[in-house]
Amino acid sequence: MISKAQFEKEIELIITNAIREDVGDGDHSSLACIPDTATGKAKLLVKDEGIIAGVEFAKQVFLSVDKHLKIETFIEDGAEVEHGDIVFFVEGASQSILKAERLVLNAMQRMSAIATKTKAFVDLLDGTGTKILDTRKTTPGIRALEKWAVTIGGGENHRFALYDMIMLKDNHIDFAGGITKALDLTKNYLKDTKRDLKIIVEARNLNEIEEILQTKGVYRILIDNFNYADTRRAVEMIGDQCLTESSGGINENTIRNYAECGVNFISSGALTHSVYNMDLSLKAV
Repeated sequence: MISKAQFEKEIELIITNAIREDVGDGDHSSLACIPDTATGKAKLLVKDEGIIAGVEFAKQVFLSVDKHLKIETFIEDGAEVEHGDIVFFVEGASQSILKAERLVLNAMQRMSAIATKTKAFVDLLDGTGTKILDTRKTTPGIRALEKWAVTIGGGENHRFALYDMIMLKDNHIDFAGGITKALDLTKNYLKDTKRDLKIIVEARNLNEIEEILQTKGVYRILIDNFNYADTRRAVEMIGDQCLTESSGGINENTIRNYAECGVNFISSGALTHSVYNMDLSLKAV
């Protein structure tokens, strides 16, 4: 997994690029009709229900736009919210508040949707010991925000990107000439490059599970698109040799059944690619 410093750098890059994209050479709507001496106050109003996420990110955005803005927070990341709740007030230069408004809302609406969906999955897994993971199926350019939202909702992050973990999926295995060859080449690569990366291997059937188990040093086996019976059998075969992860079209109706097969993790791309933004507004007061 990436370090805290790397993650913070990703957030800084997102803010810098988003402001560049949205503001360009100036917020001419505000510049045209609001004096640069004008001050104001706005509230972040919830018009929906779910788990709020992005509060800390919003603070970073506001202070990046104008270090003199003041934010008074009433509801923190991860809290349940409902229609009419006020999450925070922001006060200071009116032009600065308006310049940051859309970035704050875009980010918080999506992050809150992801946190809400993640919390629903976490609740469905309650008592099973299975943990929910996200994937790399994220919106290009804002992966750090979406993975942050997953953790706010109670889930855990899978690898962040291609560089922080080895994950041998079906295409890697086929291009390399088979599971055993792919694993041998991977171990040699890690040794030659002096990298310490965990190895996950995808299995498409029980025969592939058996073949993976012949090689030591695999961190986790991805039991992909298995039915319940074969998933239970795979978990029995793997035992405590490595961790287990189920994936492949798992949804709200099936996630509990897969967890009860005994897997350690369930990964779901739906946490980040299939959500409806929470309805939030930034209103002048």
